[in-house]
Amino acid sequence: MKKHDLLKDGNNIIRVLEIQPDTILIIDCVKRTMPVWVGRSALDAFSECTDKVVNEATNFTVTDIENLNADQRKTMYDRYTLITPTLPFIADERMRSKVIVSTAIENNISKQTIRNYLCLYLAYMNIIVLAPRKRLGDDAELTQDEKNIRWALNKFFYTTKKQSLMTAYTMMLKEKYCDSMGILENTYPSFYQFRYFYRKTKKMQNFYISRDGLKNYQRNNRPLIGDGIQSFAPAIGVGMLDSTVCDIYLINDAGNLVGRPILTACIDAYSGLCCGYVLSWAGGVYSLRGLILNVIADKAAWCKQYGISMKAEDWSCDKLPAALVTDMGSEYKSENFEQIAELGVKVINLPAYRPELKGMVEKFFDVVQSTYKKHLKGKGVIELDYQERGVHDYRKDACMTMADFEKIILHCIIYYNSQRIVENFPYTKAMILADIKPYASCIWNWGKSQMGANLIEVNAKELILTLLPRVIGKFSKFGLKVNKMRYHCDGYTEQYLKGGEVTVAYNPEDVTYVWLLENGIYTRFTIIESRFEGKDLIAVQSLQTARRSITKGANQDNLQAQINLARHIETIAGNVGDSIDVSIKNIRDNRKREQSKHHRDYMKGARS
Repeated sequence: MKKHDLLKDGNNIIRVLEIQPDTILIIDCVKRTMPVWVGRSALDAFSECTDKVVNEATNFTVTDIENLNADQRKTMYDRYTLITPTLPFIADERMRSKVIVSTAIENNISKQTIRNYLCLYLAYMNIIVLAPRKRLGDDAELTQDEKNIRWALNKFFYTTKKQSLMTAYTMMLKEKYCDSMGILENTYPSFYQFRYFYRKTKKMQNFYISRDGLKNYQRNNRPLIGDGIQSFAPAIGVGMLDSTVCDIYLINDAGNLVGRPILTACIDAYSGLCCGYVLSWAGGVYSLRGLILNVIADKAAWCKQYGISMKAEDWSCDKLPAALVTDMGSEYKSENFEQIAELGVKVINLPAYRPELKGMVEKFFDVVQSTYKKHLKGKGVIELDYQERGVHDYRKDACMTMADFEKIILHCIIYYNSQRIVENFPYTKAMILADIKPYASCIWNWGKSQMGANLIEVNAKELILTLLPRVIGKFSKFGLKVNKMRYHCDGYTEQYLKGGEVTVAYNPEDVTYVWLLENGIYTRFTIIESRFEGKDLIAVQSLQTARRSITKGANQDNLQAQINLARHIETIAGNVGDSIDVSIKNIRDNRKREQSKHHRDYMKGARS
């Protein structure tokens, strides 16, 4: 027998702490009571055992110190520090008690707590057991009442009906604690037990999703812990696209109310510069085409059309961002817009309800609208209460045309690009040394010369052809047939003769030309049917539909005419009778006699 040995006798497990000639100091490793002195003869029935036996008997799992987190290690060492003064006096009960009392007073904790830590350590002789740990018995199965409460919470509380806790509790009693007659049993959990279980097991994510729905959670409640824009826009060249309805009513040149215009914009995610915009009455793919064309346009020349002069460096964007970030709008997911990838542009579709990933364009709309609204009150600008009952009808205040409003938008964009301070921009050391001012235009101009700037140079014609809608055309000996119209181009004789299907780009606004797309090259074809020149596709389809309608209406008359013709022919043929034996001799003489018999002098009337 040696000091710190483990001994076992049945269910009793002890550890030897001190050895004297006649007595031995031991601690009960199962009950973990304070050490006591016993005679040697009291241990005759005990045999040696291992630490594994103690762990199994006490349902403890002792882990390695590397598996403990920082909080667990701190707590472990704090507890060991509390019992350290007591360890030298384990064999002396009087001194041991004094040290425990003084330690308890000094650390403002109970004496029993120190005794518990001391006994725990002595039972295992391992500092790791002082760390907060999970007992094997902590995962015990729920009682039947707890299972019923959990069932009631899931069925009646965590639903989109948003029932109260009291309602869920009442429904639980009705379903689980009433007999067949609906009489409440004598034993049932109280509402306080029900509420305690709810609070103990409540998870906020489950609460929000189950009661408000996943989409509401993603939009309003989920943690915003991502790095946001900087995670995928480390340099200029990532454009964010979006549209908004402007908070103003406009009129046309005749003074008639038209409605609220739509502003579509492309904002560089890194610098915040407005790369381009389009102001229109209709959204969709049409507005996107105008937006992309504006992105690559000369902005100084564009502003000059509206009588606005500006410095070129204040809006020096005439190239296309190599990545375009959009939301899940139908126009951005359309096949026409995705054709822009043929120019080397990457289209990134954000998941639904992730506005923080395109926060730059949302901020742009907020700045622009808040800038002009305060100066245009009483001129068609709407306020937050415009949908409430009894408020002023802002449509009656409309007095500006689209041309007037676009000038205002241009001034707002110039201010946004060149004079608005970009707050919280992550300045680098190189930017500080270069003394870059915190304006979007300055950051953009500096970023264009840096490594990683990703801009694509493209001309307007190529861009327009890329964004045109496409359809399958068919070659035939009548030409290239597209949208039920025929087109021609020199040098395609073999294709006309062989036939086959090809991809064709067309302009819905003018059907005069289409463009055959082969190996990335566009070849122009001209319409053969001149009556369709200069017309849009809708007008042509209307003419074709009208022609088919007229033809369809005349079909019945045509069939009736064919029937009448057949009847007349059969009547005449029936009156002739059966065929006779015809001689085939002297045909030429017979023909001359008949000619002289039926010859008419057409000039006889003129001579007389």
